[in-house]
Amino acid sequence: MKKLLLIILVISLSLFCLLIALEQHAFDISKYTNIYDKYNVYDITGKSYHELEDITDGLFTYLKGKAGDEILEPDFNEREILHMRDVQVLFKYGFILKYITIILSLFIIIYFVIKGEKTALCRWIYKGLFVNWIIFALLGIGAYLDFNKYFTYFHYIFFTNDLWLLNPDTDLLIQMLPEDLFSSMAISIGVSFLTYVATIQGIGYAVVKKGRENSEKRYKVFKRE
Repeated sequence: MKKLLLIILVISLSLFCLLIALEQHAFDISKYTNIYDKYNVYDITGKSYHELEDITDGLFTYLKGKAGDEILEPDFNEREILHMRDVQVLFKYGFILKYITIILSLFIIIYFVIKGEKTALCRWIYKGLFVNWIIFALLGIGAYLDFNKYFTYFHYIFFTNDLWLLNPDTDLLIQMLPEDLFSSMAISIGVSFLTYVATIQGIGYAVVKKGRENSEKRYKVFKRE
């Protein structure tokens, strides 16, 4: 039972870190405006800097579930809006999962602390979270070799339709959001995610090390007696 709880904890902490990193960068307006400048999206879309900024803010509001289709209708066609509905649902579940994972993690941590097994808990956190480094190393290699291929796989996994296949000649959404935006965002999300994971691992290692030192001190005292 305890081992199962510890496995769940590692998974929950991993998902929480990933969702926090995703939210942090998905709603960072500077990432979008930098791409608009770099790829001269203003000429491609026929929109000014302030127009694109307002449209991007509207997308953020929509994805956060604070507005309906009406906020998209002035700028996007029916196919784009239908796709954004699917994306909004993904973000909705992501927000819910974020709170579930942190609450679940806290309950498990509190349980082990109350049981007096803090060192064992932190040892599992420290060692268990290393699996994320392996997974992200493999994903990073794959994305580096062919980002478009794995980005396409992502869409096949999370969408049950082909609404995400947009026309760059006519659809504003894909004109605003080129592939390089998503590849650079994936890197930023990965870096932030691993930073959060490393921080939690560092805390876990510090607790384990302190517990080991205290055990050695008690052993030395007992031996002298």
